[in-house]
Amino acid sequence: MANINENYLSLKQSYLFSEIAKRVSTFTVANPDKKIIRLGIGDVTKPLPNCVITAMHKATDEMANEKTFKGYGPEQGYDFLKETISEHYKEKNVNLDLDEIFVSDGAKSDTGNIGDIFDKDNIVLVTDPVYPVYIDTNMMAGRQIKLLDCNEQNGFTPAPPNFKGDIIYLCSPNNPTGSVMTKPQLQEWVDYANKNGSVILFDAAYEAFISDENLPKSIYEIEGAKNCAIEFCSFSKTAGFTGTRCAYTIVPKTLMRKTKLGENISLNSLWNRRQATKFNGVPYIVQRGATAVYSQQGKKETKEIIAYYMQNAKIISDTLKSLGITYFGGVNAPYIWLKCPQGFSSWGFFDYLLNNIYVVGTPGSGFGKNGEGYFRLTAFGSRENTIEATKRIAKLLGK
Repeated sequence: MANINENYLSLKQSYLFSEIAKRVSTFTVANPDKKIIRLGIGDVTKPLPNCVITAMHKATDEMANEKTFKGYGPEQGYDFLKETISEHYKEKNVNLDLDEIFVSDGAKSDTGNIGDIFDKDNIVLVTDPVYPVYIDTNMMAGRQIKLLDCNEQNGFTPAPPNFKGDIIYLCSPNNPTGSVMTKPQLQEWVDYANKNGSVILFDAAYEAFISDENLPKSIYEIEGAKNCAIEFCSFSKTAGFTGTRCAYTIVPKTLMRKTKLGENISLNSLWNRRQATKFNGVPYIVQRGATAVYSQQGKKETKEIIAYYMQNAKIISDTLKSLGITYFGGVNAPYIWLKCPQGFSSWGFFDYLLNNIYVVGTPGSGFGKNGEGYFRLTAFGSRENTIEATKRIAKLLGK
């Protein structure tokens, strides 16, 4: 008889965003005439930049020609994309070798799959509130998880604990709270990891939204980070690749960790072996499109898209401010993390907005116990829907 992985039985019955979709679907069936505005799931609404489309069309034509057709590509990504990513990092004063860059189909996939190269006995540290994937994938593996409290008192930014953790998930700009870690705050974590032999898994999926030049966009801007950190980044929110799927993970060759017998092993080599075994690479056409994102024209076009979303964030923030509602984020991040008004619980506020003004957000409690009483709105809607949603919110909550 085949036995199941019983760690799955410890998971919540429904993934957060699946539960949201279920509730919205139930409401829609009962109220087909109501126009729902979705500011919950962090999916983008602006189309792919023109330069990306042009590059993908050209690559499509190449796939139609026997002389330029591409079959299986390298599991780690084509050099033309990795060279572009390497140049992008030089702008942050970070030097990367091409074999330290691994192209993938999403930061979500890699932040979960990276656990394949770590022993299940490692203790995992995650912030609370937290992106659910970090917790769920480690629960599936049967690892012990310890939560780090993030709240108003510490600005929703964790400091290293006085106990040891082996694998540490950090996300900056943070999903869901919109907080961004400073260089001194990250330096504390890098020093902690190097002292304890820990590994930091740094999710930088929203780095393109940082406008403050004093804030780090990569953990490798921090001294000592290449000895303790793996970084994940994505084209999804930077250039609208949520449906196109392309991201990359950086695993420095200087990052070594020991076996139980004390032998030093390169995590870069382990991740390379994992990808070569379980992943066949991102499609050639998609990688050509991703390469265009970091071209001069691509940077111009993506900057305009990001500015569009950040203006949406300002519209939402200004509305909340006028209502006297406490909120965080929305400045160097596309998420607005608000304190539920009138004593509402997170799911209570979700239902209140859905049933009364047909606006969908994300309940903070879905991100952990410290998220209870908070609510996340995203800036990724259209301008028209963002304005309409804030008008509805102002009318419903205004005094």
